[in-house]
Amino acid sequence: MKLMLLATGGTIACTPTENGLTPTLKAQDLLDILGPSLPCEVEARDVFQMDSSNMQPEEWSILARAIDEALQTCDGVVVTHGTDTMAYTAAALSFMLCGVGKPVILTGSQLPLSHPLTDARLNLLRAFTAAMAGVPGVYVCFHDKVISGVRCVKTHTSSMDAFSSVNARAAGRFDVDGVQFERPQAITPLDAEYRLRDRIDPSVFLLKLVPGTSPDVLRFVKEAGYRGLVIEAFGLGGLHYIRRNLVRAMQELGESGVRVLVVSQCLYEKANLNVYEVGRGLMKDYILNGRDMTTEAAVCKMMWALGQEDPARFLHHRFCGEYRLDETF
Repeated sequence: MKLMLLATGGTIACTPTENGLTPTLKAQDLLDILGPSLPCEVEARDVFQMDSSNMQPEEWSILARAIDEALQTCDGVVVTHGTDTMAYTAAALSFMLCGVGKPVILTGSQLPLSHPLTDARLNLLRAFTAAMAGVPGVYVCFHDKVISGVRCVKTHTSSMDAFSSVNARAAGRFDVDGVQFERPQAITPLDAEYRLRDRIDPSVFLLKLVPGTSPDVLRFVKEAGYRGLVIEAFGLGGLHYIRRNLVRAMQELGESGVRVLVVSQCLYEKANLNVYEVGRGLMKDYILNGRDMTTEAAVCKMMWALGQEDPARFLHHRFCGEYRLDETF
């Protein structure tokens, strides 16, 4: 078996400099440090050397193309990445690479590889082990879990167990017998054959409602040139409509051509716009119920769908388990 390591920077590649921690280690440096611990043949390639706070939609497209190219000659890909935006990158890659028949595993660390208490070494070795299992899809491997790329959320800033699988059990876990894949990504691509779709439109705005949010914010979204809006609404999808009528403003926004996806600002469980009066009647082709999608998955799916030739078709399709199929939704 042969794997490819694609490095993008992040804490795992950082070394101390006069300007603070800076990602200076390259992919081959990471492999050299692991040395004989590597479980199989691994090739190395550098894609970026950056703090993941600078990882944006343009970088997602470049990374997706690099992964697609690597999978032409390798059995799987491991991507090292900073933790701050890893969940966004994993979600974006899940859509752009939907239907890929090989594993793509993202990992990183909370401490640099050179730190005496680093978690980098174990995370890397586990990521290679997860890739060797050959389970298709995009995953985040961190601490003792393997998480679907569309269910991954960074929930801790300092803990070694920094990521959680939200609204779904982890795709896999590690124990004394190695990696156990229990719930792989539920991949349902539009096409019979895999096709890389790396186009993406970053003109998406994320709005978390607070009591008293003005409808003028929604009007700003249109005036600023955004084509998509993800709203973190209250509870099951509530929006206030007394004095400050967000419902009417959202309808006007959708009718103007802006796509709207509504999720809950609660971390767990679903949005359901049909439960209360405030949400009934909102379900249009341009105003969609995000169900139990994470914010990261919702934002990335909206950006990705808007980059395709028929955004509505892509927004309405469930690609890789980004939400549960549940008739009560």
